[in-house]
Amino acid sequence: MENRKAVVSLGHEALGYTTQEQKNAVTVTAKALADLVESGYQLTITHSNGPQVSMIHKAMTELHRIYIDYTPAPMSVCSAMSQGYVGYDLQNALGCELAGRGISKTVSTILTQVTVDPYDDAFYAPNKAIGRYMSKEDADNEIKKGNFVSEEPGKGYLRVVAAPKPLEIVEIDAIRALGDAGQEVIACGGGGIPVMRQSHNLKGASAVIEKDSIAGKLAADLHVDRLVILTSVPCVYTGFGTDRQTAIDRMNLTEAKEYISRREFGEGNMLPKIEAAITFLTANPEGSVLITSISAVSDALKGKAGTFITA
Repeated sequence: MENRKAVVSLGHEALGYTTQEQKNAVTVTAKALADLVESGYQLTITHSNGPQVSMIHKAMTELHRIYIDYTPAPMSVCSAMSQGYVGYDLQNALGCELAGRGISKTVSTILTQVTVDPYDDAFYAPNKAIGRYMSKEDADNEIKKGNFVSEEPGKGYLRVVAAPKPLEIVEIDAIRALGDAGQEVIACGGGGIPVMRQSHNLKGASAVIEKDSIAGKLAADLHVDRLVILTSVPCVYTGFGTDRQTAIDRMNLTEAKEYISRREFGEGNMLPKIEAAITFLTANPEGSVLITSISAVSDALKGKAGTFITA
């Protein structure tokens, strides 16, 4: 097999939304990842964790409500828990799939911290909802603690946290060393555990990091050959969801920026993926980006599906 390196970014569809959904989903996801390994790639895998970290945060908060001696877990701790929980299922599913194909590879999960700027503008305008729906009384209590909440009419209130930009992947040397040793690595799960440097200490931040943002940075820092973003659609489209929807087979950075200026990509779905591609290709112009769905990976590797982006 060829010795190429790729960062693979997994979205919600790759993991499901509950413990059982995740157990079932990762067996399908593992097949797509194994296709990439079988085609000659060493993988560093990152993934979303929105439903998972929200579930953990909700569980820890409810535990505190019932048993007052148990303290609620900070967001950074919930992020760490979600990395272990998702990594456990992913590494077992991928290891099993590879073994079934006669491929002897170690799959490892690295608990990964990512530094953020405490003065990032995102901290002044939090917009990522987490946890359970709360009553007005509970929401007022969260506000008194200094937290932000947002109301969804008819449903209640949700806590919202910031999504600052990633600055530095703290464990990047360990990730690189395992990749160089030929292991398949799961890292920066959920965007990484957001931390702020305070002298020699790392202090957990009440925030989350966008999965697509960290995927672009991780691929750039590792200087991989390809960034693979697996999402819910087989390729990138202009006019998505309209009568002028058109598939894009290939584009370069200039074209990608032009599409962005025309607002062709949804801010909450495809735009962050294109921005991640730009981050990676700006740092590594010799690389390439593939955006496709899990079910289309095999065809995409043959050039029959997906969107390929180059500098």
